[in-house]
Amino acid sequence: MKRRVRRRGNNGKEVLPSYPENDDELTGSSDHRKKNELVDWTRLADDTVIQLFTRLNNRDRASLSSTCRAWKILGSSPCLWRSLDLRGHKCDANMAESLSSRCSSLQKLRFRGEESADVIIDLRAKNLKEICGDGCGRIVDATLSVIAARHEALESLQIGPDFCEKISSDTVKLIAKCCPKLRKLRLSGLRDVDANAMNALAKHCLKLVDLGFIDGMTLNEVGLGRIESLRFLSVAGTTDLDWTAVSQHWVKLPNLIGLDVSRTTLTPVVASRLLSHSKSLKVLCALNCTVLEEDTAFTYNTSKGTLLLSIFSDVFKALASLFGDVVKRETEVFSYWRTSIHKDKKVDDIMTWVEWILSHTLLILSESNSHDMDSFWISQGASLLLNLLTSSQEDVQERAATGLASFVIIEDEIANNVDVKRAEAVMHGGGVRILLNLATSWRNGFQAEVAKAIANLSVPPSVAKAFAVEGGIGILANLARSMDRVVVEEAAGGLWNMSAGEHKSVIAEAGGIKALVDLIFKWSPGNDCVLERAAGALANLAADDHCSLEFEVVGGVNSLVMLTRNCKSERVQEQAARGLANLAAHGDTNSSAVAVGQEAGAVESLLQLTHSAHEGVRQEAAGALWNLSFNDRNREAIATAGGIEVLVALANSSLNASASLQERAAGALWGMSVSEANSLAIGEGGGVTPLLKLARSNIEDVHESAAGAIWNLAFNSGNALRIMEEGGAPTLVYLCSSSGSKMARFMAALALAYMFDRRMDRDSVEALCAKTSKSMVLFSFSKSAFKAIEAFVHSFTDFSTFSATSSPAALTKIIDATRIREAGHLRCSMPEIGRFVAMLRSPSSALKACGAFALVQFTNSGGRHAMHHIKLLQDSGASRVLRAAAACANAPIAAKILAKIVLRNIENHCTM
Repeated sequence: MKRRVRRRGNNGKEVLPSYPENDDELTGSSDHRKKNELVDWTRLADDTVIQLFTRLNNRDRASLSSTCRAWKILGSSPCLWRSLDLRGHKCDANMAESLSSRCSSLQKLRFRGEESADVIIDLRAKNLKEICGDGCGRIVDATLSVIAARHEALESLQIGPDFCEKISSDTVKLIAKCCPKLRKLRLSGLRDVDANAMNALAKHCLKLVDLGFIDGMTLNEVGLGRIESLRFLSVAGTTDLDWTAVSQHWVKLPNLIGLDVSRTTLTPVVASRLLSHSKSLKVLCALNCTVLEEDTAFTYNTSKGTLLLSIFSDVFKALASLFGDVVKRETEVFSYWRTSIHKDKKVDDIMTWVEWILSHTLLILSESNSHDMDSFWISQGASLLLNLLTSSQEDVQERAATGLASFVIIEDEIANNVDVKRAEAVMHGGGVRILLNLATSWRNGFQAEVAKAIANLSVPPSVAKAFAVEGGIGILANLARSMDRVVVEEAAGGLWNMSAGEHKSVIAEAGGIKALVDLIFKWSPGNDCVLERAAGALANLAADDHCSLEFEVVGGVNSLVMLTRNCKSERVQEQAARGLANLAAHGDTNSSAVAVGQEAGAVESLLQLTHSAHEGVRQEAAGALWNLSFNDRNREAIATAGGIEVLVALANSSLNASASLQERAAGALWGMSVSEANSLAIGEGGGVTPLLKLARSNIEDVHESAAGAIWNLAFNSGNALRIMEEGGAPTLVYLCSSSGSKMARFMAALALAYMFDRRMDRDSVEALCAKTSKSMVLFSFSKSAFKAIEAFVHSFTDFSTFSATSSPAALTKIIDATRIREAGHLRCSMPEIGRFVAMLRSPSSALKACGAFALVQFTNSGGRHAMHHIKLLQDSGASRVLRAAAACANAPIAAKILAKIVLRNIENHCTM
């Protein structure tokens, strides 16, 4: 239902704005204007209220009925209770009792589930003409028998499409005796329908014109041939048909004009006999009859005028022939029929039946989703479903929407595995606008199916863009505010898919972020699918810098933290942690990381999630902690909450886990180790061992994160000794020489430089030598380390081709060759910068070159923290040391040139 903008008056009742009717009202006193500004809805005329109620679903109707006594009486008017759809409600005896007083005039009832079937007899709706139940796979004879016995006026009874294996022929026989006015009977999944049941239908139900025994096993073909009143018959999906009896007896049915044998083993011989020998048959539907389709030699005579609807025929062309030559475009045959003023009753009945059987079979085919159907779906299947979406039959519309949601999914086991060609076939067929128009339907069940179709179809970027351009994001945001759980679930799923692409800002502008946040607060834990989809959408939106700013305004951070703390679903926890990780990833660009760190319980809940049995949860929690650790306050909050011990344990437990978890576990320790106190705590807490093991990984992202953490740890002499004791030197030499990641090689080189720049105290070194029983161990390690460092620096350019007094152009060329762009994101403290400056005084040519190379990376223009590092160099008086290194006759050419580049970087920043 479309609602106008509403405001809430002082009396607490919802009202519509009122507008002045004359100039006196415009110029009157403020009190007078205020008095005439609002109109009380409870004063509307009774006829207007009833008309309003007819536009509402059952839930909204009940809500408005509780407004006042007058509306309660009007809400019980018999004209409002001709039809009742209970599928979205849990039916029990109490509900039946509360509804029974209103159901005296009820004629049409829809329900879902055998539990609902057990209580509908308590509605005391003796005048029911139509009953339609789905989800009744476990319904038993007794229940269906009582329903039939209590509703003798029934004209239509449909139970399906589930397999009702517990319904026997005896119940079919009883239905025939109790419901003599029956015109339509459709039952699904019956094991057997014997001759007695068929005879009872032929004897008692003389008005039976539409019969369906769908997806059953066996039925008595001879007895069925005696029901002469039949005009339409469907045995689609029946597995054990006697085709000889079919061809002998069904062709004699005098009034049969429509026969559906889809998904059966129909043979070409029987198909030809049915098409040519039946005196009345106009439509034979044989979709997905594999035996018939595999016979490439099969042909049929069209001169008789009987239509064959099949995978290999043109369904639109066949149906258009029912109207002669008046249909200009065959694909518009359904719309022509629906809008035609002068209708042929016989054709009208045929098209109505065709809509129903097509929607049923196409839904079954969409759910089985065989790759053999690709050509059919793209050529006409998608277009058929779109045409059925605009049917006047509600169940046809719903099945078409469900079919659209299903047929684009290739494999249910793989999330978002959508066939792009099928989705684009819907888009090119005008499906985007059709679905969006239908998404505003007042029928919640239909809304849910349409929202699901939009969600699945919007996975391919091209189709998602089409939905966004047509205003689909705003519609999904509105659906996310629904009171119906299923509608909300599918709308959140659509926003999740949309948020994965380029439409994040559009979602924010449409109020989607607030709608998703409100949804989380509104739907308590236990509605896991709703919460997972909402959290997944928010996680995607949190990655956008602009969208992340709105999270603080609408309570987004709090909602995600609440899920990590209170929800027990691992899928929800994973998405919520991912959302916090994405918010924290913005770092210096906005305050999102600070907001997450300051949110009560955020750090503690993320640390708790690292103990989860679900690897995805641990991975996202570790990622969030890694991103948070880049902020000083967050880093210390993590440490205060016991984060060092937790993250070391996580690194140990991740050694046999996925590469993603290993990378993030090492990354979190890398971020925490920026603080010298944390670095020492990590070393003392056993963090060196797992980090070295992760540094030996063949995955670049893993050993890069581990190398970063080891580099920070190695700054402390105690940690450097631990790294030596654990055999870290060979690991770092290997990384420095062989890693495919420039950053990993760089940080391994820095860690080696820290370890062998003579900062480790002599007693510790002697103890290490004694422990290993190798008197030359330190010399051996340092020799290989210096060799690896020197080779690393020289791997970026051939410094021998440049002179110590290189021209500015030559220096620019060297800068470009040596730049490691990722290194520009690293931030060093004063002690670290001081250590690199001290290396320039070292007698080791490798350390000189390493110190100069590092300072080049940290001061290059474009680096995030270049100005910070240059200020530290200026404050420490490093320019004098740099000039000395650049002019030193005994210094290696690489150190001279690199020192000169650092000086130029300082000068360039000073003149900016």
